[in-house]
Amino acid sequence: MKIAMACDHGGFELKEEIKTYLEKQGIQILDLGTHTTDSVDYPEYGEACGEAVVSGRADRGIVCCGTGIGISIAANKVKGVRCALCTSVQMAEMTRKHNDANILAMGGRITDTEAAKNITQAWLDTEFEGGRHQRRVDMLNNM
Repeated sequence: MKIAMACDHGGFELKEEIKTYLEKQGIQILDLGTHTTDSVDYPEYGEACGEAVVSGRADRGIVCCGTGIGISIAANKVKGVRCALCTSVQMAEMTRKHNDANILAMGGRITDTEAAKNITQAWLDTEFEGGRHQRRVDMLNNM
């Protein structure tokens, strides 16, 4: 599996922690930046991750900013992206089961590292249920 990762300055430290966590599992990372805590504009990074996922350069994506809100909005502007901001394992599981989320968003200033690892792992391990949910995902993809 190949995961695209992107962040702004507020999500940099969390991105780096999650990146290391995933690399230790043998997951390939496409790191789209940013690479420092210097101030940058989150829309550019959310869009870059979204484009990497929908183009097939990555299987899924993870984005981080201070709260996860702004960068998730940016990623969702890319047609074909279903980015979900998750603050719990249950949210991560449900967004995979019911929404087939292809990008996970988290907030570097509001999510501690251990919680973020647990959220990420649940999101990676949970499969889309399809069935009645497929129709709704198709509706989202056609918007």
